[in-house]
Amino acid sequence: MTTFPLAGLLFDLDGTLVHTAPDLADAANHMLASLGRPACDEAMVGAWIGDGVPRLIKRALTGERFGEPDPVLFKEAQALYGAYYEAHVADRSSLYPGVAQTLTELRADGFRLACVTNKASRFTRPLLRALGLAGAFDLILCGDELPRAKPDPLPLLTACERLGVAPNGAALVGDSANDMRAAHAAGMPALAVAYGYHHGADLMALGAVAMIPAFPGVRDFFRFEARFLCAQALP
Repeated sequence: MTTFPLAGLLFDLDGTLVHTAPDLADAANHMLASLGRPACDEAMVGAWIGDGVPRLIKRALTGERFGEPDPVLFKEAQALYGAYYEAHVADRSSLYPGVAQTLTELRADGFRLACVTNKASRFTRPLLRALGLAGAFDLILCGDELPRAKPDPLPLLTACERLGVAPNGAALVGDSANDMRAAHAAGMPALAVAYGYHHGADLMALGAVAMIPAFPGVRDFFRFEARFLCAQALP
């Protein structure tokens, strides 16, 4: 086992480890059809991902990024969406290339790994089981298990505490502005993947230390650049 200055690596889920947009779109369209509303295309749903399922549902109902539907309609829509998505959470979702092997290699390198997601536990854990990642992490922390979600730093700080590592001895890998902001607030470096659901945000401007084109590059970065990261004074 090799020892690195960084002891813990935290990973976002949707858009970082797993391409979930197809199943999220199917659930949204089932919900819309059940309510007598027109379907939306998968690319549009992809642009709605990143702030949790409740916000995605509101966007599907209103067509607005921060629109607020009628509360009674939203409650009905949430029940329809949740029931369908829970039953079809991994029908068309897939790991991004190299994810499973890279996580195995990172654990062999001596890192402690956590999946830290805003996705609810009822969706997260079955998805990870279906895709063979349930045993890949030392910790899985879901969006409904704490009072605040990313971009609040609480999930990252809690993950570090449960892993037994200091926040400045950990790093986050993610694909969104929420990930970068949460890492900055927690005082840890963040590595951005170039794919995923970033909605055109400039993740480097938001504090990412590097942009990685494909997931296997995560291991290369942390094996060869982690010492440099730990030598820097984080903002």
